[in-house]
Amino acid sequence: MLGRSRKRHIAKTITWRFVGTLDTILISWFITGDLWAGLKIGFAEVTTKMILYYLHERAWFKINLTKAGIIRESRVRHIAKALTWRTVGTLDTMMLSWIITGNPLAGLKIGLSELLTKTILYYIHERVWYKVNYGLKD
Repeated sequence: MLGRSRKRHIAKTITWRFVGTLDTILISWFITGDLWAGLKIGFAEVTTKMILYYLHERAWFKINLTKAGIIRESRVRHIAKALTWRTVGTLDTMMLSWIITGNPLAGLKIGLSELLTKTILYYIHERVWYKVNYGLKD
């Protein structure tokens, strides 16, 4: 049986992927002018990002910076998580966009555009999940 924290991380992965995929599709469509390219990029990311996001969640769960007095469960931790995730996510988006469009400049533009939108969206996602008790131990 999955532990409560793993159920939570899987649920967070799914909700974030929905938001992230929609953002990727819209940005890719806008930059390339091609809805089909936007859809291919967005849906290609579903698999890679689900795996990468789950691993990111597990890594942050195992990192206990509270005891070291560095980062508490707070907005600072959520900002740090947003920045580390965005680095991983942007590199993945840039590579997939380049491969799908065949254009490294399109990959760069799409990845850089997502830096702002996804960082804001991820921070909001983290704040919402911080208030949700699903998967937390009693």
